[in-house]
Amino acid sequence: MHTAQDLYPSRVGQQEKIINRKDPVVYGDQQSESPWSLSPSQLKQFDEDGFLVLPNYLPSLVDSIKNEAQVLKKKLAGRDERVLEPDSGELRSLFALHRHSEFLADVSRDARILTPVEQILASQAYVMQSRLNIKPAFKGKSFAWHSDFETWHVEDGMPRMRAVTAWIMLTENTPYNGPLYVVPGSHKKFVSCEGTTAQDNHKTSLRQQKAGVPKPESLEAMLDDKGIQGIYGPPGTLVLHECNILHGSPDNLSPWPRSIAMFVYNSVKNKVQEPFGGIKPRPEYLSDPDMTPLKKSTKLI
Repeated sequence: MHTAQDLYPSRVGQQEKIINRKDPVVYGDQQSESPWSLSPSQLKQFDEDGFLVLPNYLPSLVDSIKNEAQVLKKKLAGRDERVLEPDSGELRSLFALHRHSEFLADVSRDARILTPVEQILASQAYVMQSRLNIKPAFKGKSFAWHSDFETWHVEDGMPRMRAVTAWIMLTENTPYNGPLYVVPGSHKKFVSCEGTTAQDNHKTSLRQQKAGVPKPESLEAMLDDKGIQGIYGPPGTLVLHECNILHGSPDNLSPWPRSIAMFVYNSVKNKVQEPFGGIKPRPEYLSDPDMTPLKKSTKLI
């Protein structure tokens, strides 16, 4: 049984409800002389909306990341890090990029990414999870509405909302190829979901998530207040999104694939504990236990 106080109970067999966030969004507002620091207006936008889009931020890395992804697809063949689409059997996600690729580990430490991440968190960070998300043309299936923090809290034991996801568009993200949708401002509320969590839920949820998905009534309440915004941009666009923002994506019905490389940065002050859902911890490729603080790198700049 979990002994730590659960500030965000979810999937504990109670009726679903929406509660207020108990943590800051932007932990620090220090401005540094780094050219990659976020401006006061950008920090304010991130605080209010829960996400920030930086178009054409890292275009020079796109081809190299795509090439490395092809190597990893073969290297990780037959391993659990490869997650397939629920219907077609095509590759859906590839996890633990930073654990299996020195190049992608370098990308995760890139000062252009790590500087704004640490600025938001007001602390050093480590990569808790990394993944390649792929939406194959015609066959890429949806991701249900969810909060990443809800999953990381219930299934991994992340105690507080002090994590940021940074992702790089590897293909153009358009309104037609299954883009990410977000609910601006939804990160300031927390949907405490109904139900409980089965052991090894990740074996099915990574292909099609059901546990931890808010009910229609909860989504309607959040959407009526906030609305939906699509995240679009050219390859090389960097997106920073807050760990608790509600997001999801539709099927890709287009002839154009959509792929992104994603790094989840958790504050070193937000130590992952025993999962709050009363289940055994998920595998390390989903929640990396190595909390060694990352050192900023200019190797790829």
